[in-house]
Amino acid sequence: MASEEKSLNFIEQIIEEDVKSGLSNTKLRFRFPPEPNGYLHIGHASSIALNFGLGIDYQSPVNLRFDDTNPEKEEQEFVDAIKKDVEWLGYTWAEECYASDYFQQLYDWAVLLIKKDKAYVDSQTSEEMAAQKGTPTTVGTDSPYRNRSVEENLDLFERMKNGEFEAGTHILRAKIDMKSTNMLMRDPIMYRILHKHHHRTGDDWKIYPMYDWAHGQSDYLEQISHSFCTLEFLPHRELYDWFLDQILDENKLRPKQREFARRNLSHTVVSKRKLQQLVKEKHVNGWDDPRMSTISGLRRRGYTAASLRNFANTIGIAKRDNLINVSVLEFCIREDLNKIAPRVMAVLDPVKLVIINYPEGKEEWLEAENNQEDENAGFRKVPFSRELYIEREDFLEEAPAKYFRLTLGKEVRLKNAYIIKGESVVKDSEGNITEIHVTYDTDSLSGSGTEASQRKVSGTLHWVSIKHALEAEVRLYDRLFTDEAPDSYKDKNFLDFVNPNSLEIVTGYVEPSLSTAQNEDKFQFQRLGYFTVDKDSTDSKLVFNKTVGLKDAWEEKGKKEENSINNSLKDINKYFKVETKPERIAIESAIGENIKNVSSFSLLQNSLKKNINNNKSSLLFAQFILKYSSLKSADVEAEDIHKLYSMSLKSESTYVRSKALLNLRDIENEYLRNQFDDEILKLYSNPPKNASEREIEILSEMVKK
Repeated sequence: MASEEKSLNFIEQIIEEDVKSGLSNTKLRFRFPPEPNGYLHIGHASSIALNFGLGIDYQSPVNLRFDDTNPEKEEQEFVDAIKKDVEWLGYTWAEECYASDYFQQLYDWAVLLIKKDKAYVDSQTSEEMAAQKGTPTTVGTDSPYRNRSVEENLDLFERMKNGEFEAGTHILRAKIDMKSTNMLMRDPIMYRILHKHHHRTGDDWKIYPMYDWAHGQSDYLEQISHSFCTLEFLPHRELYDWFLDQILDENKLRPKQREFARRNLSHTVVSKRKLQQLVKEKHVNGWDDPRMSTISGLRRRGYTAASLRNFANTIGIAKRDNLINVSVLEFCIREDLNKIAPRVMAVLDPVKLVIINYPEGKEEWLEAENNQEDENAGFRKVPFSRELYIEREDFLEEAPAKYFRLTLGKEVRLKNAYIIKGESVVKDSEGNITEIHVTYDTDSLSGSGTEASQRKVSGTLHWVSIKHALEAEVRLYDRLFTDEAPDSYKDKNFLDFVNPNSLEIVTGYVEPSLSTAQNEDKFQFQRLGYFTVDKDSTDSKLVFNKTVGLKDAWEEKGKKEENSINNSLKDINKYFKVETKPERIAIESAIGENIKNVSSFSLLQNSLKKNINNNKSSLLFAQFILKYSSLKSADVEAEDIHKLYSMSLKSESTYVRSKALLNLRDIENEYLRNQFDDEILKLYSNPPKNASEREIEILSEMVKK
């Protein structure tokens, strides 16, 4: 390798061991093999970085091969987008290849397998095939067509190729082992009939190879030394090797398939099917919507190729699937943009600020540093005048002691400009502030070296001169999903977690230096975050996308929600100690409000599960979660929800029993409620000694109902 001193991941160890065992370095060749049925996403970026990174480290060629074996879903649009993404990430492929280049050779090899009696034409329906294939715990049974003669199979297969049959009437299967413990080895399909136009071969072919048949043979034809796949292909390795065994020339290199774990990203989905659903159902505005996990979406949002490569290197390669928090990706883009993005001033929620002692008609062009992280970035001039825009949240008429922005009677500094002091406000008929009037210290110009300029003040505000400001459309993007793993819940649709606030469009004002900004130019809007120019931007209308904030707002939100849960758990103990009903109602109301404000589905699920135990405080809290949160009983494992109600109805506390009864009374799942009819009747017939009047009342209501 180019840098032996670095520690090797298990993929590199495999290559090193093969080289030590006699594989020549000149024989090393890798490939990135996307299917052109959608746009590449962040998961593909990791795979691209792995394969092309190996090519760089070992100074070996890397092919870009399109596994285009399914004309029903593949389009030239996707081919073009994939090539653009790989190039944008900074990689160059040795050869551009297509599985469709090998259709004739694959067909010829399939004929060879038929002649060896290792493949046959099956004419069962898909339902019949599924039934005879068996299950992981039961062996399969032979197809009634498995012992067709070689001659009949050759004839049928050629007629399939010639388009004489309708789709679904015949398939070609490998003849392997219907009793194999690996379901994939139970006579897998090699070819199916498809009367579809192919984006490269047109209408030449009426049959198309299955992925498992085409993939390994394509690796072999290209003499790929190492074929790296994600973990779901581990069971396919046995089939990959069996197919190679049938056609292998011992004088040629044999490819080796090895697997690595997917690195799923939180608060998003990377399934092409689900990404396509988001596009088709218009939850987003196309494959390159900046909220999408596609590489084109990330690029449009303002992510750099360097940040994605750094992300791939940071998370590394593993043998076990896991969920990477999107904050890691956001850290990578912040780190990169902090070095390269010019600092500019923009105001997104403007309120007018008038410097009443600044001469009318006067303007100054003040010096501002472009990027303090880059000593070569230089300086620019920004215009200053009597009337400015500042952020509305940067002023409070009546502010608390630790408020470090502008308020009446206190001083702050305007970035790169003067120290100002709040004097008065102008309001409209509804009491909304329309103007803030301030005075400025004429000797306090930033960088002037005067005593006044060095005076310490409570804060610094960004601003833009109203006279010189450019209006801009600013698209404030947030995470597309509210839950960290939206597609991981068995009984929930991932679309249930679409964030309704993932896009907010505002009209903002930016300094005039941005008049020449071009598509994908990146800036730090000071004190606001990083923004990039969108492709919709024109000479007459600037459009910016928010790439990422200066801080991780979701981490703060997550901590706040965790604190709400923890504090509620502490407060619930008070519920059992107070003497009066109004006190209990007040405690429950406060806890209920805390729970309502928790949006994290996984946090609610985990909190509920943790509190299913015989502790009365835990059980009451779990019942409060069901009552006040978005979590429903159907969102909880059946065993857990049954256990919760069973424990609650047997609790020593009348308050726990009462809350459980109320939740059961209002539950939509009638089947679940009916499971506790006997327990409810038993409580009604023989109430516990400590049963409250309210509990007796609820029991009576439920029994009579």
